[in-house]
Amino acid sequence: MTHVTTTTPTTVAGDGGRTAREASPGTAAGGPRRRRPGRIRRVSLPYLLLLPALLLELLVHLVPMAVGVVMSFKELTQFFIRDWGAAPWTGLDNYQVAVDFDAPVGEEMLHSFLVTVVFTVLSVALCWLIGTAAAICMQDAFRGRGLLRALFLVPYALPVYAAVITWVFMFQHDNGLVNHVLHDQLGVTDKPSFWLIGDNSFLALLTVSVWKGWPFAFLIVMAGLQNIPKELYEAAALDGAGTWQQIRRITLPSLSAVNQVLVLVLFLWTFNDFNTAFVLFGKSAPAAADLVSVHIYQESFATWNFGRGSAMSVLLLLFLLVVTGVHLAVTSRGRRTRARV
Repeated sequence: MTHVTTTTPTTVAGDGGRTAREASPGTAAGGPRRRRPGRIRRVSLPYLLLLPALLLELLVHLVPMAVGVVMSFKELTQFFIRDWGAAPWTGLDNYQVAVDFDAPVGEEMLHSFLVTVVFTVLSVALCWLIGTAAAICMQDAFRGRGLLRALFLVPYALPVYAAVITWVFMFQHDNGLVNHVLHDQLGVTDKPSFWLIGDNSFLALLTVSVWKGWPFAFLIVMAGLQNIPKELYEAAALDGAGTWQQIRRITLPSLSAVNQVLVLVLFLWTFNDFNTAFVLFGKSAPAAADLVSVHIYQESFATWNFGRGSAMSVLLLLFLLVVTGVHLAVTSRGRRTRARV
């Protein structure tokens, strides 16, 4: 008589009676676990999708940045433009000339830097103030709110050249709309003012920058307001809090994270802004509106000293990196402090 021996699959303890074969699918008896090809594809897919963007970032930003750093250590003038690799090395001479504030080049660079700092602080503050006020006013639903929101975003949606060139015509001395309103209609000024030259050029530049930048602050703050529960305002109203108290105690604290990112982005954009001043004043900006970006352009393409202009660009990059690092350190420390409390 032939005896048939049957084997019962062993179960894994504490696993609801699952068999050892079921507990380790895809493995041979006693062999190592193999990673499925589909899992490898799923893990590598995000990196493959990011690869084109990383290559474009490398070609558009990182490579020119590295070339600019190399150029800052060379005496790259108009005599070496055809073969800039043959320009002699100067070491840190270009940087020393740029930061020598007793010499004419360094003095002009310092003046341009201070003008840019004042301009950036005022522009960012006004953009944030106007954008936040408009977003708060647009928070409650009313008839025509959608149309107003669309109109508020028009300056931000317009191309820079089309927007700024319109202001150039408005700031004209003889037939500009600004002088017509201020002098002819309202009588605020004794005579028509020159807005594109002299000291008034700073006000003209600030006006255009704020007009062009505040819709972005409005858009970001308006998106942040959507995340604040309306129950907080209802509870505050029941406790007798007025509108200003609700804004100060609920709205602004709830928007702190949004405002931190918004202020940093506005600062970087405004400090680096070249298009607005260039379209408004041309290649040579007045001394009162001589921004760093325009000054570096003039140093590079007007005097044909690309080595010194590259050194100034590197110094500007280092300054913005320091400001960004300090801002991130302060904001992260503030978040940790609030988390402990």
